[in-house]
Amino acid sequence: MKAPEKFFIRKWVTALYAVAAITTASFASCVGAVEKLEKESLKLGFIKLTDMAPLAVAFEKGYFEDEGLYVQLESQANWKVLLDRVINGELDGAHMLAGQPIGATIGFGTQANIVTAFSMDLNGNAVTVSNDVWKQMKPHITMKDGKPVHPIKADALKPVVEKYKSEGKPFNMAMVFPVSTHNYELRYWLAAGGIKPGFYAPPEDTSGQIDAEAKLSVTPPPQMPATLEAGTIVGYCVGEPWNQQAVFKGIGVPIISDGEIWKNNPEKVFGVTKEFADKNPNTHKAIIKALIRAAMWLDAENNRNRTEASEMLSQKQYVGADYEVIANSMTGTFEYEKGDKRPLPDFNVFFRYNATYPYYSDAVWYLTQMRRWGQINEQKPDAWYMETAKKVYRPDIYMAAAKALIAEGKAKASDFPTEKESGFKPAQADFIDNIVYDGAKPNEYLAKFPIGLKGKQKIVGGKVVD
Repeated sequence: MKAPEKFFIRKWVTALYAVAAITTASFASCVGAVEKLEKESLKLGFIKLTDMAPLAVAFEKGYFEDEGLYVQLESQANWKVLLDRVINGELDGAHMLAGQPIGATIGFGTQANIVTAFSMDLNGNAVTVSNDVWKQMKPHITMKDGKPVHPIKADALKPVVEKYKSEGKPFNMAMVFPVSTHNYELRYWLAAGGIKPGFYAPPEDTSGQIDAEAKLSVTPPPQMPATLEAGTIVGYCVGEPWNQQAVFKGIGVPIISDGEIWKNNPEKVFGVTKEFADKNPNTHKAIIKALIRAAMWLDAENNRNRTEASEMLSQKQYVGADYEVIANSMTGTFEYEKGDKRPLPDFNVFFRYNATYPYYSDAVWYLTQMRRWGQINEQKPDAWYMETAKKVYRPDIYMAAAKALIAEGKAKASDFPTEKESGFKPAQADFIDNIVYDGAKPNEYLAKFPIGLKGKQKIVGGKVVD
């Protein structure tokens, strides 16, 4: 396994510690932290994606320092390594896939109690296909003024998948992890176009390829373009900058952003073990305060700071892709086919629309998709979905951090949900298939899908049985 890349708090702070020999506790009092921190020195993990930006900004802008936190950030080799290192305590917390704390809590893949009090962003992903697949799709896509009309539905991909099947060739696509948003978004998009993405049947079969017309497998985000170029896969769903990288390299075409699959969908979260949250409540709240300020900075004044953020993320210790590649999506545009750059100001959202608030209904949506594709292979009552969401998502911790920032004059009450917030968004209809999602009625929602498990259905012997 590749060793994690490490980097430390800015040199002048390190020098201050060495020269003055002051303690971290006294440093905390100097910068105005008002509560005693249970743990001041922290190691936080991330994957090289643009949506790790709140961590980088909190570090670079001194927001962690303001909270009396001495933070070390480490990039991780892949999502499994990252999760394992949080669970075993090598990392105090990390940038996580929104489905990771939920999957761990219900015991899919790994059993651990992980909680999140902070949603890191909305949107930020896209589906990219190879140049050859794109060429085959184009006759089935509506054009206007010589350019494709967006959003592009998977209906246009279905004839290509059928052609592969008739020729006896597998249609291989990639996503980043079994409980990733990317997996569920790609599956959602494919199924909305009548393409079966396959089922899971844990613990016997965790491939997710049972009865699949499009076979999905795991590839780490930075490896997506190279894997596509090698021909191992013909398409993928990943976060930035790895879709734009395919455009710059001329090896593929991003055909739909995840915001077009589900408008303002929750993407990453900041996760810690429940044990860490219980043992270190003041430290945990301090982390969330710093991350909220970072998110506010990222979205301030209609993305005014995104150029600086893109330059920051282009550094090797963060994302390490060229500035131009990162800025292509971070600054409010997105390039589909080479030369077809369009305004997408909400491709990355870090704070507006209450992006950082951990809504229970977001957790329930992930659970419905786990059930839909067999990761949860038994029917569960609606109450189970609610109970599980409340085990994982911690809006109480988030609001405590928000109130502290308001009291310190660093934020306004209007920046956050009100005290009456239930944690359940109103019913949402902004999906590519127009199916309405109500987080309070998960089983009713599942029953609406023509493809996917519902009711008492489960996978037995590689088949769907009622």
